[in-house]
Amino acid sequence: MKTASKTINALLFNVLMGVIIAMVMGVPILDGIIFMVAIGTVMSFVPTPVRALRAGVYAEIWTGELVKALREFLSGSWLDGIPDQSSIVENDIIHLVDVGVDPDVLINNTTYPIPLQALEDKDIAIQLDKFQTKVTPVTDDELYAISYDKMTRVKESHGNAINDAKFRKAAHSLCAQKNTAKTPVLKTTGEADPETGRLRLTVNDLVSLKRALDKLKVPITNRRLVLCTDHVNDLLLTDQKFREQFNIDRNTGKIGNLYGFDIYTYGDNPLYTTDGEKKALDATVEAGEFQCSFAFYTHRVFKATGSTKMYYSEAATDPEYQRNKINFRHRFIAMPKKADAGAVMMSGYDATKAPSEPVAPKQEGDQTNG
Repeated sequence: MKTASKTINALLFNVLMGVIIAMVMGVPILDGIIFMVAIGTVMSFVPTPVRALRAGVYAEIWTGELVKALREFLSGSWLDGIPDQSSIVENDIIHLVDVGVDPDVLINNTTYPIPLQALEDKDIAIQLDKFQTKVTPVTDDELYAISYDKMTRVKESHGNAINDAKFRKAAHSLCAQKNTAKTPVLKTTGEADPETGRLRLTVNDLVSLKRALDKLKVPITNRRLVLCTDHVNDLLLTDQKFREQFNIDRNTGKIGNLYGFDIYTYGDNPLYTTDGEKKALDATVEAGEFQCSFAFYTHRVFKATGSTKMYYSEAATDPEYQRNKINFRHRFIAMPKKADAGAVMMSGYDATKAPSEPVAPKQEGDQTNG
C-alpha cells in the first residue's frame, strides 16, 4: 500500500513538473507531461548515482520558478520602471562608466570650429549584492505525506525572504549617507508626536523635498517618492487632498500621484540618527531615531539581477536524519548612478516632547482597534 501511494505521489509530481516545463518552454502541456513521466520512469530503474541526476533536473526547475517569482515580485513595485542593466552583468559583476561632466550645449552657435571638450570616463566594477537563505530541512517523512505541496511552500518562502531582503537593501542604497549639496537630507518640521517626540511630516516638507530636487535639476517627470508608514500616517492626519486620494495598492505599495511624485509606501526604509547620519542596514533603533522617506529620479538609478542558484542535498546522503536540505543564493543590486539622484526626508526630533519613559512595544497577540 505504501509503495502504491509513493508511486502515485511520484507520478503526480512528474505530471506537475511536466506542466511547468511545458509552460516555460511554450510547448503543448501534454508533451511536457509525457516527457517528465518518461524521465521519471527511466530514472526509477537506474542505479542510485545516476538517479541523482533527477535531483539536478528538479533543482534547475525550482531555480527557474524562483527566478520567475522574483521577477514578478518587482513588477508594479517602487523598483519597477528603474532602468534594468542586467544584460551587462558578467560573472555577477557590472561595469559602469561614470561620466564626470556632461558636454556643454551651444545654442545658435556661429563660432567655428566648435571647441573640444574631453569627457573623463571611469570604468567602475561593482559586485552585485549576494542574498543567501538559511538552509531548510525537509524530511522524507514530510515528502511522503504531502510531496509537491511541501516543496512549493518551501520555494515560495525562500523567494519571499529573498525579496524582502532585496527591497530593504535597495532602499538603503538609494538613501544618502548624510546631507550634502548633492545628497540633501531634510528634516520634517511638523508638530511633535506626543508618544515619541517625532516631528510629523507636513505638506510644506513635501514642497521642500520638491525644491531640493529642483535645485539638483532633476526632471519633473519620473520622480518617485517612497514614504515610510509614519509619514503616510502624518499626511493622512493633516492633508485632505492626500486623504481623499489615498487608495493603497496592497500588492505594489503604490498610493498615487501627488506633488509631482509617483508616491509609494514601504515599511522598511532606512533609519537615521538624530544628527542626520544613515545607520547600518540592520542597526538597532535608538531613542529619537526613525525611518526616513526618500525620493529619487528613476533614470538616475539602476538595478541589475545576476545569478540564482539552488543548493539541494538529498535525504539519501543523510542517513542519520533522512532529510533533504534546500537553500538559494541570488545576486541583485539597486543603487544610484550618480550622487545627485534624489533626496531624503528624515523625521525631526524634539526630545522635550518625548515621554520620559519609552513606550512599551506591543506584545505578540495585541489587537489594534480599527
